[in-house]
Amino acid sequence: MKLIAESNHMANYLAELGEVDYSHHEIQLLLKRLYKPNMNETEMAEAAFRFVRDEISHTWDIQSERITKTASEVLRFKEGICYAKSNLLAALLRAVQIPTGFCYQKLTLGDTPDTGYCIHALNAVYLRSYGRWFRLDARGNKEGIQAEFSLDEEKLAFPIRPQYGEIDYPVIFATPSAKTMDVLERHTNALYMYEQGLPVEL
Repeated sequence: MKLIAESNHMANYLAELGEVDYSHHEIQLLLKRLYKPNMNETEMAEAAFRFVRDEISHTWDIQSERITKTASEVLRFKEGICYAKSNLLAALLRAVQIPTGFCYQKLTLGDTPDTGYCIHALNAVYLRSYGRWFRLDARGNKEGIQAEFSLDEEKLAFPIRPQYGEIDYPVIFATPSAKTMDVLERHTNALYMYEQGLPVEL
């Protein structure tokens, strides 16, 4: 699939946002631990991806009711759903001038269409040494889900099944979807939100 950048201005993919608050002192402290002085952009992108994928729990996987939204909240509580985890990955990369955007998929909520649908968030990073965007999904691995840092073949958490009405959206957005951020803002119980409140259309 050919990815389409929403903006022609790379600066928009480096901007600090309310949800992507990379100036926060906890994120700044993490950056010093996460990145070594001799790392190149690819190594930094992989280190950030692995940290968010492996060190930040997916809220549903641990059956937590807590809702996190901003990058700093996700880091502080070490958990979040995909919408929140994508904010943290964007923050860790934008902080070191690696352009990072937001991508989305429409997936079945369970294994089949009768369970309903939801919007899933992931990221795209622009690596200047390759001159192109790469999608990465730091949702978090578990049985049946194995996302990897790969610059050859995409290894995302969820393969799209068109026969089930699932959709891969090609646009790389500079800001998180308002629908996804609104759902995090409006709810107080993550488990209820995950089952009943996620947006079904982008």
